[in-house]
Amino acid sequence: MSIAALSVEPEDARRTRILEAAERAFARHGFHAASMQIVAAEARMSAGNLYRYFSSKEALVSGLAERDQAALAEDFGQLEAADDMLGAMAALLRKHLVAAPIGGCHLALEIWAEAGRNPAVAEVCRAIERVARTRLAAIVAAPAAAAGLTPDFAVRVMLTVTAGLFKRRATEPDFDGEAEIALALAVYRALFAGAIKPEPRATGGSPS
Repeated sequence: MSIAALSVEPEDARRTRILEAAERAFARHGFHAASMQIVAAEARMSAGNLYRYFSSKEALVSGLAERDQAALAEDFGQLEAADDMLGAMAALLRKHLVAAPIGGCHLALEIWAEAGRNPAVAEVCRAIERVARTRLAAIVAAPAAAAGLTPDFAVRVMLTVTAGLFKRRATEPDFDGEAEIALALAVYRALFAGAIKPEPRATGGSPS
């Protein structure tokens, strides 16, 4: 994009370009190391101009989360409309773990790591997870009940498996998406067949 084109760029397009630049910078340098100056350079603008749109890296994370809410809603909409829930889940896993660029997994890993250090980023992550848990719990309520499970337990199992796959794709050079998706689906089938149950909570007392 030329300098002249940048000067007449619409506000929404400029925000989108900044968020895309932040995504690349965070994935390449790591969230902690990627300064606002690095993001500005990636977006081909001055740091001062960047601060007009986003006041901090935490604000950039919030912007990325807001941008991705529409995509998340579309994913859940497909699950809600599907006659074959597991088939729809397989398609979504394939979309994110095979077809999508690996940079999205790198970015997720960076943001999760930063959430352990940064309360503002942690709250953004919790807000996204609350939405995901609520939507997914409604989707799996009937099959979970048929298996004698609460929706909350089923969601916990599914999110644990899915988060693990994102982490492994980001860190394992020989990650085989199709094989791992098949394994995840086997876990989901076992879950809704009632073969995976929560461990009973200890009631106290000393071990024998």
